[in-house]
Amino acid sequence: MDSWVRFNAQSQAKERIFRAAQYACTLIGYTLQRGGASAELHKTIRQLEAHLSLTRKLLRLGNSVEALEAAKRAIHLSDGVLKLCLTLSHLNRAMYFACDNILWAGKSGIISSLDQNKWSQRSFRYYLFTLILSLTRDLYELRLLMDREERSKAPKSSSSPRPDDSPVLPTASAWARGRLRLLVAVLYSNPPLLLDLLKNSCDVFIPLDKLGIYPTGPGFVGACGVTSSVLSILTIVHPWLKLKP
Repeated sequence: MDSWVRFNAQSQAKERIFRAAQYACTLIGYTLQRGGASAELHKTIRQLEAHLSLTRKLLRLGNSVEALEAAKRAIHLSDGVLKLCLTLSHLNRAMYFACDNILWAGKSGIISSLDQNKWSQRSFRYYLFTLILSLTRDLYELRLLMDREERSKAPKSSSSPRPDDSPVLPTASAWARGRLRLLVAVLYSNPPLLLDLLKNSCDVFIPLDKLGIYPTGPGFVGACGVTSSVLSILTIVHPWLKLKP
């Protein structure tokens, strides 16, 4: 099992590059359509996008095994919230990859009678659940770090009040500015969390659009896909940028 996981990890960088290229084609196709480009050119871009998508599905064969292994590791975490979010996220990711593998078999002609639309919708639902759980994990970690930062600064900023001093309550705008400064400071000092939050925030619009829950159009989906793919490639090139566990 460990040998397969190590072998599978070698294809992740290639899959991310193909993903960036696929969503770049989505964005280019939208731009060409808006710009009144020829139908032949637009068709070529769409075909290239479809080929890249099919190649990505081939590279993701067996990723369910890696996701299940990650779920087995996550279930031993001491933090209850992280344990729940990560375990469920990895399990949903495993189901997403399983549906994606079946969809690849249908698109490649191995299962000719497959209802591709049904399996595509099913895979995007699992993908959406995965991203919602991942975002919940990001926000939970962000809240923990903000609370820790606030506690560490509290003794330094506190001073002994004089008897004649009356307590001054901060206005709502001052409180909001303080929280915003704290948020920026925490994210600035924690690049892995910032990248993961940005990546998941971009990715979540893709299944929302594909499932018709929040349609945003191919242009926005393409831009989100390219952005999240570049962020994913950064975490592969620089492993210290990957959020752990």
